[in-house]
Amino acid sequence: MSTPLMIEAQGLSKQYGTFLAVRDVTFSIPRGQVVAFLGPNGAGKTTTMRLLTGFVAPTRGTARIAGIDVQADRIEAAQHIGYLPENGPLYPDMTPHSLLDFFGQARGLSGSYLRTRIESVLAQCSLESVAHKPVGKLSKGYRQRVSMAAAMLHDPEVLIMDEPTSGLDPNQIRGVRTLIRELGKSKTVLVSTHILQEVEPVADRVLFIHDGKIVFDGEPAELRAEGKSLEDQFHRLTAQPV
Repeated sequence: MSTPLMIEAQGLSKQYGTFLAVRDVTFSIPRGQVVAFLGPNGAGKTTTMRLLTGFVAPTRGTARIAGIDVQADRIEAAQHIGYLPENGPLYPDMTPHSLLDFFGQARGLSGSYLRTRIESVLAQCSLESVAHKPVGKLSKGYRQRVSMAAAMLHDPEVLIMDEPTSGLDPNQIRGVRTLIRELGKSKTVLVSTHILQEVEPVADRVLFIHDGKIVFDGEPAELRAEGKSLEDQFHRLTAQPV
């Protein structure tokens, strides 16, 4: 049996006035694959992720999550998505534990299952030591991990993460890389980054976007073809407008 496609973008475009932020983006990601979404700042990574999650409606094209058209049935599609935006919204007066309890109830989780999920994501994101401290008192790195725990709380099949290591120290970054690799064994993960060093330790595949258009789709090793460094390939792919 073929592996089911969990993320599908078909001709996705997003236009703001005269500015075309995303241009005819098409790709598909099967279950169990970790994909790095690479590109310079302003390339269209965040806009594409918002289109995939239904936070923004496309000007043209279709996004599907687990086979569900995101625009046609956003609520059903959202059941399958864990979304970590670059600056996730958090309530500073709540603790990580109370925040996760609140988010879980909002998603319809309850009872022993909700308690088990809270304990699980607190452990996965190394938040046990700060679980009962106000979020507003936590460092940026810890707040980022709280946002990640919230994205994982309902045990979604698809995780879409926008710059998940932003604000983390080197030890925390290593922990996030390990977590993403573990999650990729059973889930589909799309991780955006502009940090080249993030690619090889995490990803099975790389999507490179520039000027709103996909300019590379392949394995990380292909970026090192002909002995070129990742920095050289980054420059080659982004030196000229599409």
